[in-house]
Amino acid sequence: MRITRAVVPSLFTTLNMFCGFLSLIFTLEGNYTNAAWFIIIAAIFDSLDGLMARLTKSSSDFGVELDSLADVVSFGVAPSFLIYNIHLQTLGSWGVLISAMPMVMAAMRLARFNVQLIGYDKDYFRGLPTPATAIMIASFILTYYKGTNGLTGFSAEILAPLSVGLSLLMVSTFKYDAAPKFSRRGISQHPWRFALSMLALSAMISSLGQAIFPIFVAYVITGPIRFVVQAVRSALRPAAQREADENDLTSIDV
Repeated sequence: MRITRAVVPSLFTTLNMFCGFLSLIFTLEGNYTNAAWFIIIAAIFDSLDGLMARLTKSSSDFGVELDSLADVVSFGVAPSFLIYNIHLQTLGSWGVLISAMPMVMAAMRLARFNVQLIGYDKDYFRGLPTPATAIMIASFILTYYKGTNGLTGFSAEILAPLSVGLSLLMVSTFKYDAAPKFSRRGISQHPWRFALSMLALSAMISSLGQAIFPIFVAYVITGPIRFVVQAVRSALRPAAQREADENDLTSIDV
């Protein structure tokens, strides 16, 4: 029975990797829309393998390592190959280097995650999660790719800086919330996070995927915004404390 339970999440992880492979094939064939969709489908399977591992109570080091290998394929290699073929190849050597960044940084981030892993459930991540990066790239292409016209104008110009920025966010120390656990305990611990996640999921489904890109833009910028807010708070806190201390001394003298 234990072997059977362990196979279930690994099956979803394998489907994740297989979708990444299909994305590579569609990119080779020039079907960039399908290539982008299979990256998003891979992310769905990636979320399901964690859910199945919790439901079957079969989380393991093997599952963590297999998941990381699948993520490198689906959320590292596939997006890098897609953006190179769809536009960045026009930039020559710079295009090769820039398009390789999501793959390289995803591998580095996953390696860092594995060596720092303590327990299998996380409330937040350090650095932008690799699936979020891949979904951002895929949804950007689904939003702005115009078939035979390809990426034009603003969308073509922003692809390179977008890829660089997302790659650097993956290896940053910015804090990002993890998806809420679909359990009574997970909902009670983070009710607002769960409600926002359900609202975002409903929007993505009802819009037939058109809301994916703006929703993930909002998620990506939460990391830098949270960092700035915490930095401002830490800078203002000592000043406020000094002012409070001075007020206390004044009241004593009086």
